[in-house]
Amino acid sequence: MRDQPPGSPPPEDVLEIVAPGQFAALAHPLRQRLLFALGPRPATTSQLAAQLDAKKGNVAHHLKVLREAGLVHIAETRQVRGGTEQYYRRTARQMVVAEPQAAGTAAMLAAVAQELDLSPAEPLLTLRHLRLSPAKARELGEALAQLVDEAEEEPEDQPVHGVLVALYQQAQPTSPTW
Repeated sequence: MRDQPPGSPPPEDVLEIVAPGQFAALAHPLRQRLLFALGPRPATTSQLAAQLDAKKGNVAHHLKVLREAGLVHIAETRQVRGGTEQYYRRTARQMVVAEPQAAGTAAMLAAVAQELDLSPAEPLLTLRHLRLSPAKARELGEALAQLVDEAEEEPEDQPVHGVLVALYQQAQPTSPTW
């Protein structure tokens, strides 16, 4: 994937995660945290390392993996003290996992667990099982997606909140065959 020129347009609204390389890139908690940290404005490796309390070399490595997977790109560059500073941006505002895979889902949930643990405010975390017809499940999924899509962003001086939405049909237990 080629980098965007300076002054590149804002990220796409939605990126569908489908490629094996994208799932592999999402399989590390620091890469998840980097994606969460890359908000509305581009950020440098140094800025991200400071924000996440991580080593700059680790951040640079994981940004490279995310970039190769097409999940981030270089939004702009700037000359500083004889070097070039690169500003990274997510390629999409929202990333949707088209066909969840166990390893990718586990990595995403682990990253969310870290974010919940570090949250300075009391998080909302609810798990509820409902009996729903396929039509009602589809209706609930559409309503949840619409609620998230229509959430209005506040100014940049407001705290960032993570939103994770999952609706799945619980697997039926397999009965042993005697």
